[in-house]
Amino acid sequence: METTTVRMTGSLDPRDGWAATSCTIAKSVELLSTRSAFVLMREAFYGASRFEEFVRRADLTEATASARLHELVEYGLLELEPYQEPGQRTRHRYRLTEKGADLFPVIVSLMQWGNRWLSDTGGPAKLLHRGCGAAVGTELRCEHGHNVELADLDLAATA
Repeated sequence: METTTVRMTGSLDPRDGWAATSCTIAKSVELLSTRSAFVLMREAFYGASRFEEFVRRADLTEATASARLHELVEYGLLELEPYQEPGQRTRHRYRLTEKGADLFPVIVSLMQWGNRWLSDTGGPAKLLHRGCGAAVGTELRCEHGHNVELADLDLAATA
């Protein structure tokens, strides 16, 4: 199999004032630096809201799920919402925040990449558009709606 090197043009030079310490990719990875954080967010997107659901569906220990859910609330990706079933004490369920919901395309991209490159069968699950039944994936587009490939990109510092 022949490999091709494709890269974007442009560069961020430290001499121009750019520093890796302000890299939002690194900050994002640091925030979601554990497998458990990603699988808990996956389960939130799949509809989990109660602690027991997260533990069972994500196949995590209660201690791990508790620690990660606490962090995801602290980071503002999930929020706690009180609820009470008849005759029971008030409990809390987890809800996605706008900040958390904005992570969905990242999760879909990871799923799409994993289904293509890490599975011989195309992955254990896929997303389908309820309206027409077609498979759903992510793609890069500019703000004018054009499809964009890696070779079409210029890297530039923000002002």
